[in-house]
Amino acid sequence: MLSSLASVRSKGVSLTNAVELTGIRKTFGKKVAVEGLDLAVAEGSMTGFIGPNGAGKTTTIRMIMAILFPDEGELTVLGRTSAVESKDRIGYLPEERGVYKKMKVAAFLKHMALLKGVDSNGLHQKVMTWLDRVSLADVAKKKCEELSKGMQQKVQFISCVIHEPELLILDEPFSGLDPVNMRLLRDLIDEQHSAGKTVIFSTHVMPQAESLCDHIVMIHNGQKVLDDTLDEIRSRFDPKAVLFEPLNGDAESVERVRGLAGVSAIRESRGGLEAVLGDGADAQGVLRDIVMSGAMVRVELHRPTLEDVFVEIASGQSGESKQAVRESLHTPVGAGAGGEEEVAS
Repeated sequence: MLSSLASVRSKGVSLTNAVELTGIRKTFGKKVAVEGLDLAVAEGSMTGFIGPNGAGKTTTIRMIMAILFPDEGELTVLGRTSAVESKDRIGYLPEERGVYKKMKVAAFLKHMALLKGVDSNGLHQKVMTWLDRVSLADVAKKKCEELSKGMQQKVQFISCVIHEPELLILDEPFSGLDPVNMRLLRDLIDEQHSAGKTVIFSTHVMPQAESLCDHIVMIHNGQKVLDDTLDEIRSRFDPKAVLFEPLNGDAESVERVRGLAGVSAIRESRGGLEAVLGDGADAQGVLRDIVMSGAMVRVELHRPTLEDVFVEIASGQSGESKQAVRESLHTPVGAGAGGEEEVAS
């Protein structure tokens, strides 16, 4: 199945949607968690659900997985009206991690694989191959409760993919991982996507989605505020700043840049400086003027990040300050009142 999907994608053939939601609404008491959500996740895509904690991402995923049911609207998953009918074709990594703590690691993975319909012939070797790939072959006979949180997370990821599902749904998959294991898991996710699988990747950490996904769905206060390819998003939002680095930190060059037409402020950024563009400023013209203002190590346009785009859209729609919206993206899970993780966990 995976090879055929990859072949179809490589030929540029239009694929059907793996997930479709129409007019989805979900409430918890007086709290509206999701409102009027229309969504189509293309087969073979890597789609990022992004937004602050409490935005409605996890609630949406739980409805896709038939853990929760919408108050209104319709949905299909892999062509069926419920994920229950397609459960053996889906791999799901929930935000709240969970393994059978008293089971030994290899036994747990075999159990999960058999539940998903994997043939028992050769299963032990398949489990050991996966454990070796994530540097856990030496813990196969240990109980799951003996593993660190990061190790348990890698074991749970294996349980999501060992049955070779067509659709992977990953809710905050990098939460709690150190940088080395984060890179390992990212490579494994990329590998799954390259093999033709559809991946839904939910996170409040915008740079993660920006580096992984080809399609982005932004959710804020239970509503979809943006739904487009990453390339289209980048092309639609103009650069808001020019990054520059004067040779030897020349202060006079910085002051000349500060006085240029179209530059509203100077601020530190990524080891250099950033000339913030005023409304209506000609980005290319400012870039040219900075090059001419003094000896520079580098000068480059700074295109807005997904976080910048989200802040601009969400603040414009909700009336919140940009600072408040940006801070909401960095609020820990469970913090604040009325978040979906508190209501729907």
